[in-house]
Amino acid sequence: MKERIDEFNSQYAGHAIEEVIHSLTEQFPAQVKFSSAFGQEDQVITDIIFREQLAVEVFTLDTGRLFPETYDLMEKTRVRYKQEITTYFPKSEDVESLVSEKGFFSFYESIENRKECCYIRKVAPLKRALKSAKVWITGLRAGQSDSRQHLNLFEWDEANQVIKYNPILNWSYDAMLAYLEEYKVPYNTLHNKGFVSIGCQPCTRAISPDEPARAGRWWWESSQKECGLHGVTTKK
Repeated sequence: MKERIDEFNSQYAGHAIEEVIHSLTEQFPAQVKFSSAFGQEDQVITDIIFREQLAVEVFTLDTGRLFPETYDLMEKTRVRYKQEITTYFPKSEDVESLVSEKGFFSFYESIENRKECCYIRKVAPLKRALKSAKVWITGLRAGQSDSRQHLNLFEWDEANQVIKYNPILNWSYDAMLAYLEEYKVPYNTLHNKGFVSIGCQPCTRAISPDEPARAGRWWWESSQKECGLHGVTTKK
């Protein structure tokens, strides 16, 4: 599969998202999955999948430390589309061990501690979610951060051994908002309060208009703005 990345980037360039996803589900039946963190980008893709009745498993990672507004949106989305959204949780024994040994806020103490928490609550559950997948659909956009501007429509995710498809990679922020408005897609009310990128509650703050989109994530760190979910990708 790794060898097909260049082929897919060439074959599907300029094609409608629903056409690409439908083609992928035919090639990899029951092995195409979409991970949603219920951000605005994710809501666009969720709407396309459910509205077009595409054979994709939509799943989310519940870290146990999300905003109440995020849980509200989860329920609104479930009710709106009347479709199943699979939820993966961290293993309770891992969380219990972390909290017992280091407390509830160890992630503020060092980058190593923060990455440990992210791994337990997000990365490890993602690995379980993608265990049976061949294609992982994401809501990544190039405009979210400098580190994402080099990405391609299709990437090889080495860590999870899957093809990663980034359908709205080249969408602008305004195009995303226009889609949400056109199809009346529900979104997190925190976006109206200066929260552009929303993760766990203790690790996310609102940002000012002149700050980068992901400045509110792990704001106490000077450069690290990734949790490890999208750490290792290659073109082929």
